[in-house]
Amino acid sequence: MIRTFAPPLWSQFVAALRQIRATATKPQTASTTRKIGHVTLAGAGPGSADLITLRGLRLLQQADVVFYDRLADPALLDHVRPHAQKINVGKSPGNHILPQSEINRLMIRAASQGHRVIRLKSGDPGIFGRGAEEAAALDAAGIPWDIVPGVTAACAAAASARSFLTERGQTERVIFATGHRREGEVTDWTEAATPGTTLACYMAVAGATALQSGLIAAGWPAAALVEVISKAQTAQQSIATCRLDALGITCQSHPDLNPAILLIRWPATAQVTQAARATIAAR
Repeated sequence: MIRTFAPPLWSQFVAALRQIRATATKPQTASTTRKIGHVTLAGAGPGSADLITLRGLRLLQQADVVFYDRLADPALLDHVRPHAQKINVGKSPGNHILPQSEINRLMIRAASQGHRVIRLKSGDPGIFGRGAEEAAALDAAGIPWDIVPGVTAACAAAASARSFLTERGQTERVIFATGHRREGEVTDWTEAATPGTTLACYMAVAGATALQSGLIAAGWPAAALVEVISKAQTAQQSIATCRLDALGITCQSHPDLNPAILLIRWPATAQVTQAARATIAAR
């Protein structure tokens, strides 16, 4: 027996067939083929791999693409999934594998392809790690991102030296500062010239002589204690101590100090110099 479609049923069949054909031939766009990924700016901690946070390690193990810094412990990469992509974007003084703009572009491209991206930064991504620049680029591209904090180098360096960034009644203020400046820039250390201060300087070894003269000119005592902690929390760790007025020559005589943190302390009970009194009174 031959069956025929009633007109309403036939028209529904034809409409469905046309819809199937239209779907099959419709060009696929990024929005229909994949979901936008996500970028995590994660702190690796300084030195030893076991200083990373549990959250950072978990996300690292789940990542599809990992962009890692030069100072992140290579042992951390052992926790990356076998088929995940690992990209070295490390920087050293005067030698950048990739410019920052290219790092931003690669992260955006990876996340746009739907990948879970980890930007693994030594220390904490929010302290002298150019994390804000990367976050701004991700925002501009519409890429979701978050931050996993890490142990910053100043804390790890103090622990390596068995010292403390703050001490009740002695140093109750901590300043994180960078000793790295663009050519021609000069730092005004006047606001830092206050008794009871610990000054933690990142990337300051090359400019140690200028840092020394700038601090003393701002009123810091020449006898202030300085600890230069090199390669903190690693097997190559070393610690040098000196007075502030010997900081430049100390760093010059140890050319292998980098990377290092400089911890400079001015206890509240230390004698205030005449220059410091004049600086404080002029504020």
